[in-house]
Amino acid sequence: MNAPALQWIRVADVPDLPEGRVRSVTARSTSICLSHFQGQWAAMDNRCPHQGGPLGEGSIETGADGRCWIRCPWHGWDFDPLSGKPPGGHDDSGQALYPVQVRDGAVFVGLEPEAEHQRTVTDVMAETMVAWGVKRVFGMVGHSNLGLADALRRRAVDAELSYIGVRHEGAASFAASAYGKLSGRPAACLTIAGPGATNLLTGLWDAKVDRAPVLALTGQVQTQVFGPGAFQDIDLQSAFQAVTRFSQTVLATSNHAELMTLACKTALVERDVAHLIFPDDIQTLPSSAMAGKPSGRIGGHGVVPSEADLARAAAMINAARRPMVVIGHGAVEARAAVIALAECIGAPVATTFKGKGLIADHHPLAAGVLGRSGTPVASWFMNEADLIVSLGSSFANHTGIDRSKPIIQVDFERMQLGRFHPVALPVWGEIGAFCDAMAPRLSRAAGAAEQRAELAGRWSMWRDEKRRRLAETRGQGIHSAAVFDVLTRLCPADAIIAVDVGNNTYSFGRYFETQGQRVLMSGYLGSIGFSLPAAMGAWAATQDLEEFAGRKVVSISGDGGFGQYAMEFTTAVKYGMDITHVLLNNGQLGKISKEQRAGHWPVWETDLRNPSFAMFARQCGGHGVKVTDVDGLEQAIAQALAVDGPALVEVMTDPDAV
Repeated sequence: MNAPALQWIRVADVPDLPEGRVRSVTARSTSICLSHFQGQWAAMDNRCPHQGGPLGEGSIETGADGRCWIRCPWHGWDFDPLSGKPPGGHDDSGQALYPVQVRDGAVFVGLEPEAEHQRTVTDVMAETMVAWGVKRVFGMVGHSNLGLADALRRRAVDAELSYIGVRHEGAASFAASAYGKLSGRPAACLTIAGPGATNLLTGLWDAKVDRAPVLALTGQVQTQVFGPGAFQDIDLQSAFQAVTRFSQTVLATSNHAELMTLACKTALVERDVAHLIFPDDIQTLPSSAMAGKPSGRIGGHGVVPSEADLARAAAMINAARRPMVVIGHGAVEARAAVIALAECIGAPVATTFKGKGLIADHHPLAAGVLGRSGTPVASWFMNEADLIVSLGSSFANHTGIDRSKPIIQVDFERMQLGRFHPVALPVWGEIGAFCDAMAPRLSRAAGAAEQRAELAGRWSMWRDEKRRRLAETRGQGIHSAAVFDVLTRLCPADAIIAVDVGNNTYSFGRYFETQGQRVLMSGYLGSIGFSLPAAMGAWAATQDLEEFAGRKVVSISGDGGFGQYAMEFTTAVKYGMDITHVLLNNGQLGKISKEQRAGHWPVWETDLRNPSFAMFARQCGGHGVKVTDVDGLEQAIAQALAVDGPALVEVMTDPDAV
């Protein structure tokens, strides 16, 4: 049988490689050391057999024996420039050679026709991810995850999932966290071993404490060098133990489809972080296993409260003259049922800060946000209430639910019920199931207050107060109330808004009136820098999931928060992300300055040295505009929202007008 014809691939031009030099070239995906020595050309395997050093990055040097050798730049192993043979003392087989032709001033290397791809362990695991509905991976490709990365690439080429390469691994985990918070479905984040993996931890903690499903995929050094302290070898199992619900190392003997199945199921069902560690040498092992699938692995999730709890809850609600509903992020999937329950009994609905947007502020029963980042409307009704129905809220101290009131608390997590203090009636069940079961049992108490009219009056008072604040100016920047007044009027009703941490966030909670937009935040972790990577995750969801298709993504931060992951603006530009970022620049870590003053400390080391962020955005290839006067605010934000791509509005704000 005749051997298949070689494929001749152009790898260089003759002037590219002077006499006595070597360089690395690539033919298809084959890395080659190309040498030009004594008027002859040679092409050999570029990988040094010692530790994989790139021979083409070395040099031709004269040895002690007077002969010339290609010297590996890593550890000095030598090879004949033309034959690939070593001088002896190590791997006498030498380097594989490829045929070379020089034609018309160009250098060609002959390769055998490309062999059919051999299915690997990571192919099986990537296919399992796809089967479980993972549609997006954020991360950085590097030396200890290349086999896994290639398996993900194959799925991306087949349009089964999409990949976003970030500038910092922390942005990958924040983006995946936001994706999970928004959709309830896991995205994955990919890193190398060592520092790449540890850079994920903050974003993974954000996902864990806010109950967002995330799949973390970390490379690892080869199994043969575990433990002794090889380059970038750290104990990832221990490092990730506290932040993960599931964390396992992938071994040659693992059931690979089952391992990925358990990781995906844990992330999805437990709404938590699942983690897999991929040693470098395991990633490309051949495998003929079938991918794992979710069929028969997950049951229904409806948890209906007990009949006794429903009866007691109905009796308490029907007897209340001033009931109030407080909804948290845990009620996100049942907001329509919650609003229907409130309408049935005429109860004001306040949200926790994490729940902002679950009811539109123009709804006649909306009371705004309760707590430190909230409105006086919500606080007033909390003080007047004779019964609080708390649905999917955790009673965080920032929220300020009055524990002295009679409280009905409903949550599908039993450990959340009465977690910080006793409540009058803890009810275990899904929020939607509770509301549906309560509907036929409810009636308004005789003499119950007409709270709708009171709500309208309280909102009128608060809006008058906001207008007065809009008129305040000290000549030291724009009042944050003006920023959120404009955003209230211009932000699309179905937008997804990612907010950061700091005074900008408090002002957003206080002044921005939602029309039902989805709001994403670093809730319990409160991590500065969250908003831009979160907006990237939200944008990815608008591309992957039909229910979010076409929705505008807006992110809001201060200058301190934006500075944490500013280079991710280039990521947004690279992938054409339709994100509008509103940056409130007050030249300092304003919230910390405020806390120092409140604690009678001198203000110290909170000032910031900033570039022109608007110019930075333009240099990155996006839209950028700076606003220094309130008269230009509306036009600037309107223009930015109209941009189909990354846009940044830098608003110079008064640090004390929050």
